[in-house]
Amino acid sequence: MRLFVTGASGFIGSAVVPELLRAGHQVLGLARSNSSAEAIAAAGAEVHRGTLDDPDSLHAGASAADGVVHLAFIHDFSDYEGAIKTDLRAIETFGAALEGTDRPLVIASGLLGSTPGRVATERDRPAPGTTAPPREAAAQTTLGLAERGVRSSVVRLAASVHDEGDHGFVPRLIDIAREKGVSGYVGDGANLWPAVHRLDAARLFRLAVEKAPAGSVLHGTAEKGVSLRTIAEVIGRHLGLPVVSVPAEQAEGHFGWLARFLAVSAPASNALTRELLDWHPTGPGLIEDLDRGHYFGTPAA
Repeated sequence: MRLFVTGASGFIGSAVVPELLRAGHQVLGLARSNSSAEAIAAAGAEVHRGTLDDPDSLHAGASAADGVVHLAFIHDFSDYEGAIKTDLRAIETFGAALEGTDRPLVIASGLLGSTPGRVATERDRPAPGTTAPPREAAAQTTLGLAERGVRSSVVRLAASVHDEGDHGFVPRLIDIAREKGVSGYVGDGANLWPAVHRLDAARLFRLAVEKAPAGSVLHGTAEKGVSLRTIAEVIGRHLGLPVVSVPAEQAEGHFGWLARFLAVSAPASNALTRELLDWHPTGPGLIEDLDRGHYFGTPAA
């Protein structure tokens, strides 16, 4: 297939693109800057210039392809609502381009906050009258495209997609530990974050675009949940810092914007995804990856 990939030069996209190319697909990667275009071209993909807030460029890219893998998201927490709206408009644009073709549209979504207090499964949907995770509207819009002739699927990614080059939640925890002089966790630290290695996630996106049935929800998590206290202890050990509990009422002052994510426990199963797509994660777990040292600038020998 010829696949249009947004976020092609990003942390996850830079693993997805080679995965797709190795499987014999062609890739048309969205680039909003010269540096992105250079990275996409260097990976062996074709460059399509445009941005997430340019519907014309998105429609053109999707129309020129046999399917879309949508990985890009504007991670601007100062205007998170605006980023969510931009994402939703992009998905609606892809839907308009692919409608009635039975071509695949695979999007990246998240697991945090999907089922507070219990292990999430692929069958879970927000209950009527409850507050859905912020990006859930985009996911539901994507799934709804199945009724309009799009082979749509949603990959709910683990809170930690880890590998060298990660710039997500865990690196931010490390930065905060360095800034504060302690490696902290909230309360008893029992909150659980699912995790997946970046290369395992890339393989899942490839399998999804190749064979996920229309309307599929997939869980991109290899580990059901790693406790935040365990993560803090590993960070403390590598940085030589004390590990401390931060009371919930002081979490925002200590962790800033990250506090609202640290308050969530989001264990998640991947059983249905493994069965549906024959996906078997093989990469290192989060703690093993942290112990390799690259998160701390000290790669293991």
